[in-house]
Amino acid sequence: MCCACAGSFMELEAKGDCTDTTEHPHDDRRRLCDKRFTTKKHLSRRRTLHARENWYSCSQCKRRFLSPGALCHHRKTHTDIYKCTECGRCFGTSADLREHRRSHSGEKPFECTVCGKRFIKSGDLVVHSRVHSGEKPFECTVCGKGFATSGNLDVHSRVHSGEKPFECTVCGKRFTQSGNLVEHSRVHSGEKPFECTVCGKRFTQSGNLVEHSRVHSGEKPFECTVCGKGFATSGNLDVHSRVHSGGKPFECTVCGKQFAQLGNLVAHSRVHSGEKLFECTACGKRFAKSGNLVVHSRVHSGEKPFECTVCGKQFTQSFHLVVHSRVHSGEKPFECTVCGKGFATSGNLDVHSRVHSGEKPFECPVCGKRFVNSSNLVRHSRLHSGEKPYECASHIEGTSFTCNICQKKFSCKVHLKRHVPRHEGGKLCASSEGPATALKAHQTVHSNFKQFCCGKCGRYFKYKSAVICHFERCSDDRLGIISLFKPHISE
Repeated sequence: MCCACAGSFMELEAKGDCTDTTEHPHDDRRRLCDKRFTTKKHLSRRRTLHARENWYSCSQCKRRFLSPGALCHHRKTHTDIYKCTECGRCFGTSADLREHRRSHSGEKPFECTVCGKRFIKSGDLVVHSRVHSGEKPFECTVCGKGFATSGNLDVHSRVHSGEKPFECTVCGKRFTQSGNLVEHSRVHSGEKPFECTVCGKRFTQSGNLVEHSRVHSGEKPFECTVCGKGFATSGNLDVHSRVHSGGKPFECTVCGKQFAQLGNLVAHSRVHSGEKLFECTACGKRFAKSGNLVVHSRVHSGEKPFECTVCGKQFTQSFHLVVHSRVHSGEKPFECTVCGKGFATSGNLDVHSRVHSGEKPFECPVCGKRFVNSSNLVRHSRLHSGEKPYECASHIEGTSFTCNICQKKFSCKVHLKRHVPRHEGGKLCASSEGPATALKAHQTVHSNFKQFCCGKCGRYFKYKSAVICHFERCSDDRLGIISLFKPHISE
């Protein structure tokens, strides 16, 4: 049909090359678009873009068609001529109704002779057979890529043309496929039509439901050809295969760091941008990853969903449970290649490896002193800042590490433990200032603890020197030990 006069010119097209666009009498109208085509089908589709006013519209649903025949066929779907008695849906022909009824009966009369898979429609079997034959009869004229169906070629052609004919009526976003628009519309409507029959979880896409069902069935149909490990999705297998190949196809454009997964690159990019999209509703703290927010939220809720089956200890993260389980099993899977020492975590191995390499990557910006790990640098930085952030919560709410006798603050808990014994009766002992070893010896003055025992009579003493002197003079040998340092061996 001519887009200018609505007349038929199929005979005119058949006379010449279908790429010739100069033979039609309304040539001035056709030059609205100078695009040329190799097939009549593609030319016909292009004409419809310039002839929307000549479409045939259905008076009931306003749907438009290119020909009166197509409109007549469509109108029958609004009548009860070909109506499904199961679901009430109407069709334009008896053949369409017959095919539809098979969706209720489960009948699949068309069987693949290669793999035995069955289909409702003969056309679906024809398309499926190309999976086995490898036939791809529909070829892109731009890049030469082949496709098994004309529909797939049409969708692909939009990659070159940039055409996105399906537009969201809510946000205006456009799509190359109608299916993508349908899925996107559920973002606005919140519709999740696909429900898991086991746990009731709902999904926006049927493919997501299929993948989820494998959580319950334990099915892992995608197997690694290198190590034999199975996966529930092909995407997870692709990511895993990079462990063997070492492939990291996603590179940061800022620092050049490479990643095996796109999601990791997206999360990493926020390090440079400082973007933190995920905010805690309880305290307002923001995070670059949604997973980090989920873990953080357990600080407020107190939830610890991961429990050790041996000792019952609970954890906020599954990783912490995995590491803890090695306390019971004694497993140390991370081994130093230099000395052979094993570690429960890769992080501990990284810190240990610096003992051999001498590497100290953490530098103090004030004095330039370097450290093996970041925690030592943080502790050191308090020497310059004078910060003592920890104070006992029993005296001042929200802080830690304060002496409850003299209120002196300490940056480390171990320093507080050393300080407290220096007090005598609530006052600081004059002999408490000095080296830690001298202090330890002096503390016995204030203590009633007697740790040294005479091997003859069993009497206890505070000091080692005292028990030595006593032992030499002791005549009581009830315990049968004749030497303090060399035990008696009976013949």
